[in-house]
Amino acid sequence: MASILEFLGQIPWWLWIIIALGLVALRDVLQHRHTISHNFPIVGHLRYWLESIGPEMRQYFVANNREELPFNRIERGWIYASAKKENNYEGFGTDRDIYAHQHIFINNAMMPYKIAEHHPNAIDKSFLPCAKVMGAYNKRKRPYRPASIINISAMSFGSLSAKAVESLNKGVKIAGAYHNTGEGGLSPYHSNGGDVVFHFGTGYFGVRSKDGGFSMEKMVKLVEDNPFIRAIEVKLSQGAKPGKGGVLPGKKITKEIAEIRGVEVGKTVLSPPNHKAFSNVPELVDFIENIAKATGLPVGIKAAIGKLDQWEELAQIMKTENRGPDFIAVDGGEGGTGAAPPSFADHVSLPWIYGFSDIYKLFQKHKIEDRVVWIGSGKLGFPAKAAMAFAMGVDCINVAREAMMSIGCIQAQVCHTNRCPAGIATQNKWLQNGINIPLKSERLAQYFSTFKKELIEITHAAGYEHPCEFKMNDIEMNVDDHNLTKEFDNTFGYNKTPVGFNGMQDLKDCMHLGGKVNTEAIS
Repeated sequence: MASILEFLGQIPWWLWIIIALGLVALRDVLQHRHTISHNFPIVGHLRYWLESIGPEMRQYFVANNREELPFNRIERGWIYASAKKENNYEGFGTDRDIYAHQHIFINNAMMPYKIAEHHPNAIDKSFLPCAKVMGAYNKRKRPYRPASIINISAMSFGSLSAKAVESLNKGVKIAGAYHNTGEGGLSPYHSNGGDVVFHFGTGYFGVRSKDGGFSMEKMVKLVEDNPFIRAIEVKLSQGAKPGKGGVLPGKKITKEIAEIRGVEVGKTVLSPPNHKAFSNVPELVDFIENIAKATGLPVGIKAAIGKLDQWEELAQIMKTENRGPDFIAVDGGEGGTGAAPPSFADHVSLPWIYGFSDIYKLFQKHKIEDRVVWIGSGKLGFPAKAAMAFAMGVDCINVAREAMMSIGCIQAQVCHTNRCPAGIATQNKWLQNGINIPLKSERLAQYFSTFKKELIEITHAAGYEHPCEFKMNDIEMNVDDHNLTKEFDNTFGYNKTPVGFNGMQDLKDCMHLGGKVNTEAIS
């Protein structure tokens, strides 16, 4: 034995490398799962490695500042700098092609809106609450006015890591915003002081009965035990994969996730495309009203937009019966944090700008567009895009990927693999360890603060006090070569209905600390 070890010890290191490579080459030739590796032993591995780091290589070395998708380098850089309170300006003029199809322009006023000495925005440059109140029209027991017009969209614990969710929740507490739970249930990580919108889909996680249906008893108890839940959102569909169910593999269901979602440990759970609690529009309205009556909270719906016939039916019921959702979150077909097959992500449902204009116009036809709080969700986490969305009729915007980037997401696009290098979209404990919760929560809050400050400045430049005052003809879009720009009212065929707004001071008077609603001021 000693002589063998002595012999092996005399073999030079370079020969060991040759032996190792020879074994790899032999293994490559003998295997038949990968053609490239079989046909090109050893060298073939380089191809798979380069393919695996392709997105990163293109991101840093190949793509220019404006051509990456879903978010280009300029957009990501603005979010990172805003979150870190760094210089987010660009010099020497824009490098965007301002003559490109669908480029938007905001029409500024000759003289901007002037802020008085004691104006709320002279005191707090990021004070920007929602101009409308969720649940006011339907007289819910606990109406809710969001204290921020930018909030966090639906992202579940399980899809996101515990540290990421906790960072986001602590961040919205600082920012005075709300945090949508996503359909994975209310976790302890959502319970760190921020206002919460409880969201559920066809799996009814967190309010799930033993047979996989909806439990009103669990919903009522959840709201009673957690008074920071300010509204409830029923997911009909999402932009990434509307009309498609989901699968939660049993191997991902830990004891903690099982308790939060109300499912069994280690047992695969299916989320079907359809709800068990309702099967048509009248039943949906009944479902919404029953939850609102039982909890006292505003209840809304989230959906990507496609066919309009059932939306027409909903609008008719809301008009004739004075019942229905208190808010509607319109998601864009651009997709979001939810992983989906390319066939869905690329082709099913309309992009946000088309979907929202269709649905708003339909509700306007029935003269009920002012009854709901409109929420836009679909790459709107930039001040100029938000101004466009407000001109079209939104009252709030929700952001998901932008919020993720503010706490460190690098757009590696591996969210569905559990290998997120930033520790955000993974359950891997080692990868999560890189998240500094106090630091990341501050960065989320700073991103929101910078966003609101710049949106207010754009609003003032257009001659208005609050973004809700934007009109369709304040925004122009490049349409074609014969008519380079068209104002939005001509592009989309409607004029936004004015929002009841009596000034920022009135909004400030209506708000309690932490975004609570002054119900006396509402009445």
